[in-house]
Amino acid sequence: MALLLKHLGAAYNLARWLMRDETEAEDVVQDAYLSAIRHLAGFRGGDGRAWVLTIVRNSCYDRLKQKGASGQNMDFDEAIHSAAGRQAPNPETVLLLAERTELLRKSLAELPAEYREVLVLRELEQLSYREIANIASIPLGTVMSRLSRARQQLQQTVLNRNSPVSALRQ
Repeated sequence: MALLLKHLGAAYNLARWLMRDETEAEDVVQDAYLSAIRHLAGFRGGDGRAWVLTIVRNSCYDRLKQKGASGQNMDFDEAIHSAAGRQAPNPETVLLLAERTELLRKSLAELPAEYREVLVLRELEQLSYREIANIASIPLGTVMSRLSRARQQLQQTVLNRNSPVSALRQ
């Protein structure tokens, strides 16, 4: 049971980015953990984090399939999940950080799920390429190409959103 509990934060983080809804993410993680508990005897050792995240990932995609495409357009509120305990040095810094966070959040949310997934696992959860390949059940080369494409698309989206022309449209 301790194996599962120590990875709860990573499980929830992946679920909230894939589901794009806090309540759905909580439900998916709960279902995934129930499944993991039922199948704990089948765990053969190795990387418990990758095992748990694989179950969470599969649960997310199962839930998304059940819901259909309508659930994919919901926004995710990063402000709720940011580190509220940190104190910024001044109001200007707080405003700039909030603007950058919102820009990145919106840009990340626009990525296709398979790109969002590998970025979250690599950049936020700090998993290795091999761990991501195991979790997503894709070849290592596919992980590398998806990460490359995801980073390029994210960068392009951020640049487009941050351009003077896009600022005039808002």
